Amino acid sequence: MDTQTILDQLTDYTDKTVFGVWFMIAVALVFFMQAGFAMVETGFTRAKNAGNIIMKNLMDFCIGTVMFIAIGFGLLLGEDIVGLIGAPGFDIFTSYADFQWDQFIFNLVFCATTSTIVSGAMAERTKFLSYCIYSAIISALIYPVEAHWIWGGGWLAQLGFHDLSGSCAIHMVGGICALIGAKIVGPRIGKFVKTKDGEIKVNAIPGHNLTIGALGVFILWFGWYGFNPAAASSVAQLDSIFLTTTVAPAVATVTCMIFTWVKYGKPDVSMCLNASLAGLVGITAGCDVMDCFGSIAVGVVSGLLVCFGVWLLDYKLHIDDPVGAVAVHMMNGIWGTIAVGLFATETSPGYAIQLESGGIKAEGLFYGGGFEQLGLQLLGFVSVASFAAVAITITFTVIKKTLGLRASEQEEILGLDITEHGLISSYADFAPALTDAGMHGYTKEDAKSVKVVGTPEAPAVTVDEAVEVKNYSTPSPDGAAKLTNIVVIFKQQKLQQFIEAMEHIDVKGITVTNVLGCGMQNGQTNYYRGAKVEMNLLPKVKAEIAVCAVPVEKVVAAAKAALYTGNYGDGKMFIYDIENVIKIRTGEEGYNALHDSAEWEKA
Repeated sequence: MDTQTILDQLTDYTDKTVFGVWFMIAVALVFFMQAGFAMVETGFTRAKNAGNIIMKNLMDFCIGTVMFIAIGFGLLLGEDIVGLIGAPGFDIFTSYADFQWDQFIFNLVFCATTSTIVSGAMAERTKFLSYCIYSAIISALIYPVEAHWIWGGGWLAQLGFHDLSGSCAIHMVGGICALIGAKIVGPRIGKFVKTKDGEIKVNAIPGHNLTIGALGVFILWFGWYGFNPAAASSVAQLDSIFLTTTVAPAVATVTCMIFTWVKYGKPDVSMCLNASLAGLVGITAGCDVMDCFGSIAVGVVSGLLVCFGVWLLDYKLHIDDPVGAVAVHMMNGIWGTIAVGLFATETSPGYAIQLESGGIKAEGLFYGGGFEQLGLQLLGFVSVASFAAVAITITFTVIKKTLGLRASEQEEILGLDITEHGLISSYADFAPALTDAGMHGYTKEDAKSVKVVGTPEAPAVTVDEAVEVKNYSTPSPDGAAKLTNIVVIFKQQKLQQFIEAMEHIDVKGITVTNVLGCGMQNGQTNYYRGAKVEMNLLPKVKAEIAVCAVPVEKVVAAAKAALYTGNYGDGKMFIYDIENVIKIRTGEEGYNALHDSAEWEKA
């Protein structure tokens, strides 16, 4: 054997070893993306659900591992059956010495990503048990089957459909599942409200911690440097993928910043964070076969598409997606899949590798390749999207009809941390109002305490008994307009109805605060980390209204009508005299301090 042959063999062995090690490092980076998804979803939602969201993201991977061992891996990479599925098998147990360890763990972390995407769109109102079941089904059946078509030697792979790292197989599928799930489970309470004229008003529900959300985006971007180039087999290919994976999200974020700055007058922080992820999703399918220009084009469209997607869901489809999962993953997953057929170029180091292995058929439309590759990409998009939509619709429908998909109204108002997990607060040391002085002993059963009125468990009572009124005011001696303060304490889930009732009678201002009502319930023993919890403080809302022109009796009647359910505990009202009111800006006092002068003169 001559020297050159020895050097060639040594180089080949070294390359395989180095890229084999890199492959597993990339797997670790992709696993770390679970932390990024957890932070993004937690930051973009409310604090009362933070523990529930962390738990779901943890269980995505853990349940996914169990299901992937049981059936998923075989369906994905088992012996191909007519191009549709892999043959299920248990080589991980029966032939461990020859098992594809690297492929198992690599596809496992990808599988977990698909399930996690769905979580964000259905956050804050989905039952935890139902979530665990549909996450298991995605990991066991939905992802493995369609991924087999693309990566397991299935019919799309045989045709030359190209999706290097999952714009279609992972992000689009996860986004479609998220869209259908969010539609079926319905919007969060207060997200969409019908106005007097029949229009649907969209209410913003800001996330509780944008800092955590931003940290999640940075973690995901960092993890994407393993997600996209994991399968690289040459240094040039690796470097090129790193470049496109960096350029596309950066351009998408700049595009989004400019667009929101022009449209809203200020650059939108949360939308720009979503745009970074949108650019990453968009470049994922073709990161190895595109050049810098292609990645810039992908980024520009992704930055605009994520803004359009959020608007479309909110204002046209009226589907509540708390974290923007549909706009980021589904829409940009579709765009990234199609973009391969537009921007794939032979100048990219990965193109020749894919061409040789049958992973791509032709250059993109804009690089002289005609419609061949574009047609394949469109075929793959339509086929995979149709399969995912049908499979997840059946899954959600069955769960909804059997176990139920959505948490109760009161569970949603209180937050899933306390009702699903018995977790008083995920931020106990930082939010004293929500610590053990907040909701000690509150359980899932307590959240279901609103029973059907008229049953033995909830005998109906009169309005005056359910909504008690205590009047501490004195009548006006001369019949002149009198200033009165009305304080109403009631259940949180009635806030929206109360506000609408006050608007209907032309009350102009309401001050609302969250308070805690102390109550004891007999016959219940609750524990936190094994320690018995006895006190039970329930969250309430306190609304204060200062009125003069609007009669007090009118406010009382409207409040009773809005708050009454027939159960004890519907609320209390306290009525007090006000000596004077002074408007700081103008110095006006009395009636004019409460009501706009122009309105008063007009009246």
